[in-house]
Amino acid sequence: MAGQVLGVGGLFFRAKDPGALAEWYETHLGVTRAPTDMTTPPWVSTEGVTVFAPFAEDTTYFPEERAFMVNFRVSDLDDLLARLAEAGIEASQRDDLPGVGRFARIHDPEGNPVELWEPEAAP
Repeated sequence: MAGQVLGVGGLFFRAKDPGALAEWYETHLGVTRAPTDMTTPPWVSTEGVTVFAPFAEDTTYFPEERAFMVNFRVSDLDDLLARLAEAGIEASQRDDLPGVGRFARIHDPEGNPVELWEPEAAP
């Protein structure tokens, strides 16, 4: 269908130290930095579900002092959490939602919540 949104083109947010934060996401989660010219390849995610979900202003799902939380789909949550733990990055909570998948919450160096989601395999 013409004239409709095809997907998320980017996530833009303020940071105290944008360069250091971009490096953290690239080093620990594999999200490459935004291109600065037409020859630098951008991060291309694997096709899959993307959830766009505004939450109530008083949600307790993520900290009230944060206006957003990013959620990344991952292929092997246990492996990623082990590698993050080796780097001193611990998961603050873990959840398993039958029919949806497994989740873990970490925080980036600036305190932003980052949810990692391993979708449940199709039957």
